[in-house]
Amino acid sequence: MPIATVNPANGETLKTFDELSPEEIERRLAAADRAFRQHRTTTFAERTRLLDRAADLLDEDRDAIARTMTTEMGKPLAAARAEAAKCAKAMRWYAAHAEGLLADESPSEAEVRDSGASHARVHYRPLGVVLAVMPWNFPLWQVVRFAAPALMAGNVGLLKHASNVPQTALYLEDLFRRAGYPDGCFQTLLVGSGAVEAILRDPRVAAATLTGSEPAGRSVAAVAGDEVKKTVLELGGSDPYVVMPSADLERAVKTAVTARVQNNGQSCIAAKRFIVHTDVYDAFAERFTALMAALTVGDPMEDATDVGPLATEMGRADLEELVDDAVRQGATALCGGRRPAAPGELAHGWFYEPTVLAGVTPAMRIHREEAFGPVATLYRVNGVDEALEVANDTPFGLSSNVWTRDEAEQQRFERDMEAGGVFFNGMTASHPALPFGGVKRSGYGRELSGHGIREFCNVTTVWHGAEPGTGR
Repeated sequence: MPIATVNPANGETLKTFDELSPEEIERRLAAADRAFRQHRTTTFAERTRLLDRAADLLDEDRDAIARTMTTEMGKPLAAARAEAAKCAKAMRWYAAHAEGLLADESPSEAEVRDSGASHARVHYRPLGVVLAVMPWNFPLWQVVRFAAPALMAGNVGLLKHASNVPQTALYLEDLFRRAGYPDGCFQTLLVGSGAVEAILRDPRVAAATLTGSEPAGRSVAAVAGDEVKKTVLELGGSDPYVVMPSADLERAVKTAVTARVQNNGQSCIAAKRFIVHTDVYDAFAERFTALMAALTVGDPMEDATDVGPLATEMGRADLEELVDDAVRQGATALCGGRRPAAPGELAHGWFYEPTVLAGVTPAMRIHREEAFGPVATLYRVNGVDEALEVANDTPFGLSSNVWTRDEAEQQRFERDMEAGGVFFNGMTASHPALPFGGVKRSGYGRELSGHGIREFCNVTTVWHGAEPGTGR
């Protein structure tokens, strides 16, 4: 795949970039190695100053970088602005909390004595150079939620971004440079996927994090495993959205639409499978379909647009195949299910109508595979047991949404839902204070919160032996 900005709203190639040469990759690896040796010794006060400055600059740049993101991957401009604001917020959160999250920990005095020590503690030390392989769907947020905690912990970053968002990738390197980070602390590598293995195998790279597809995760994990290097993987998701009879149905329906079409439906944590109790199924399906059909599909730069184009032509083709397969096997498209008619240059864009499919069965591909676009599947269930059975009948386990005001039902879903998150009576969202990640084929490890900042730390036990007869 060429490294290029291609506007998904009209298919126009706006700018292309050359891949880095092997010599330039080597220069950047050496710079990262040097930067780590310096950055790891800085104080939390210095790291806080740098990250707060980066957040201030990002706020100043919000409109410009939002337009870049929308141009490169098609999300509505308002959503792009919100993404930039969220990134600045996360930076400030880690700047304020990192020192406390990485503070030394000590066992109790009795436990210290029992170990034969005069004193002991656990210390968090940075691992080194971390390679981040990132996707295009949240081209700023996916990177910042890695970079902010990693830099605050004393690590340095190498970014291999998706090939269709090169200008956003270069912006991130420039942002951290303007904030005052030393040369090599955060660098963008304009390389194709074929270069990742050699970079990851380089002894100067200590670990890797990847957000992306399951095949990409397998590939990076295999190389890292062969090299015995730490990885964090956030892969696909096919999140369930369960609606039970006690739900506030009006709120559940309105939130369901947002949960499905956020980011043009291209989000790992977007709700994709809507599992509705039979007592409220008909009312939910009618209202949900009506709202999905009423969404405005069009130019993502226009404020009136609800759903922009898919980011890539191949992505739309993949989505069409899933929908066509389901319809051939008996599913019903309650709305959508095709490319919309678009005027002028938008006719060449990669748009797809918001779609609701009913009558989905396990024989259909869409039951097992992630639909990365504005396509929702509806399931009718008779109770909690069946809802959980359908919700967990997926290879993924990223997050989940459950609408119920029944405490017993909440406890059951909390206990038995196979996912990294269970969000009751609201929409799944990421926040810097809450750990984020999944189970099963959605990956492993956690981003954000204290769990995320410690993923790329050496958890070091420091033990001091007691002098005989003194207890000290």
